[in-house]
Amino acid sequence: MPDGPDYTALARGQLALLRRIDTGETGLAALQHLVRLALEVLGGSGAGFAECGAGHGRIIAGAGVCEHALGRRVDHDRLTDDHAVYLPVEPTDDGTGTDHLLITRCAVGDVLIGFLYVAYAESDDAPGPEHHTVLDLLAAHAAHLYGDRAGLPVHGDSPEATGAWLTPAGGQQSATGGKRTHEDRDLFVAVTSHELRTPVTVIKGYADTLTNHWESLGEKGRREAVRVVGARAGELARLVDRLLSATSDDGGTGGSPPGPFDLVDALRAAVAELPADLRPRLVAELPAELPKAFGDRESLATILTELATNADKYSPPDTEVTVTAAADDSTVTFRVADRGIGVGPEHVERAFERYWQGDPDADGRNPGAGLGLYLVRRIVERQRGWVSLRPRDGGGTVAEVSLPRA
Repeated sequence: MPDGPDYTALARGQLALLRRIDTGETGLAALQHLVRLALEVLGGSGAGFAECGAGHGRIIAGAGVCEHALGRRVDHDRLTDDHAVYLPVEPTDDGTGTDHLLITRCAVGDVLIGFLYVAYAESDDAPGPEHHTVLDLLAAHAAHLYGDRAGLPVHGDSPEATGAWLTPAGGQQSATGGKRTHEDRDLFVAVTSHELRTPVTVIKGYADTLTNHWESLGEKGRREAVRVVGARAGELARLVDRLLSATSDDGGTGGSPPGPFDLVDALRAAVAELPADLRPRLVAELPAELPKAFGDRESLATILTELATNADKYSPPDTEVTVTAAADDSTVTFRVADRGIGVGPEHVERAFERYWQGDPDADGRNPGAGLGLYLVRRIVERQRGWVSLRPRDGGGTVAEVSLPRA
């Protein structure tokens, strides 16, 4: 770590931020710029920003070694208002790790927004008062971004999404909970009826055709009709499972007890179970072996199906969807990457909200209930893991799922 902050980099970075704001870019992209600037100016191994929501926070921006934690849920009691102390980073479930944090709170008036932090290796010298002052300055910039409210807050459990803001004492102002419950129920019924209607209508239509025109269809026509009915029935079964899982208490995990499992083997099995229309375009580039993950092996099929289906909807049919996997000291990770329309910074967290959907593409290939990614996050977080979306270099989207090492 340098003896003091890099003030030249600080000045240059603040000017770049002002240019972003002048051009109207005040959302997550600008916040990510601030996080990278904190790392450049203050040294360390990584930096991040945890946005506070109703009851917990979520890491929505990261750089360096903290980038892998994007999308991770963080409980408020693991953070602190005293930015002059170090806190352990959370790389492992037993609380051990090789990093510590310099952290400061970010607030708009009396409203707590989140925490900006920089991670240092244990071998680094402790940062001095100047480092704390610069981090406070950058947190003030972040507060201004939130004050503008353009694209912030970003995660689905944020105060904006829940209708409640955290108070400085950690309490929660009252929200229109009863009204939202009725609205959610009405929306669920509307989405369910809409999504079920299409496959049911197609199945009924082809069944009627087979019944009334069996002889005139001929062998080829009958086989095609049966194929369509089978495909639509599979689609209907997956949709029902998705809808039920989105409202179940176990988050779709089926209540299976977590345990050590071979992620590579589970992914290969899950690829083989993908719907027939998805398997041809999915390429698994998996290592021979990885350390065992800790979680629910049976849920991998659901997670991979949802991520592959999402990639299929938002990418051209002649492009590949790749599945890769890796491990570090604390996690085992797999990624599903496509070459589709990509995901904007303002959508990388909103995509996990229930019923949220991206804009339909030109040929209308992406209908859906807006429940797939919401379901994936619920399943993964119940296994003490996390999931995130990010733009892919060269175009497209990467969905990343991290599970604890066994």
